[in-house]
Amino acid sequence: MKEFNTLTRGEMQIMSILWDNGRGMTTHEIIDAYPEPRPAYSTIATFMKILTHKKYVTSYKRDGGGKTYVFSPLVTRAEYTRQAMKEVKKSFFGGSLHSLISFFVKEENISDEELEEILSLIDKGTEKRDNSRTADL
Repeated sequence: MKEFNTLTRGEMQIMSILWDNGRGMTTHEIIDAYPEPRPAYSTIATFMKILTHKKYVTSYKRDGGGKTYVFSPLVTRAEYTRQAMKEVKKSFFGGSLHSLISFFVKEENISDEELEEILSLIDKGTEKRDNSRTADL
């Protein structure tokens, strides 16, 4: 994905349904996966056109032809999350990872357990980086 297009709340809800389902879905199947009150067919059809235009989904006709289209994600949840976090870091924290992390440390009530998990992830990342540098020598 070259240019990052942020998803709206409605688009994100549809993408979550597609990601959670793990296979292509028709407009009716997407509607059926919604909690009550379910949106109108035309609403979901409009969202699917937008998501196709933004290159988040692709569509193809179901086997046997007809008018029914199946929509599948072109972007994984992990890819979208990675790009969204990069955009947050760039837009709100001047591209500084330090500022981003500092914000959450100051603004969130991080438990000792969560802090230990974070420090463990940092240690593992440092070890991995050090091991790859040693292998390059």
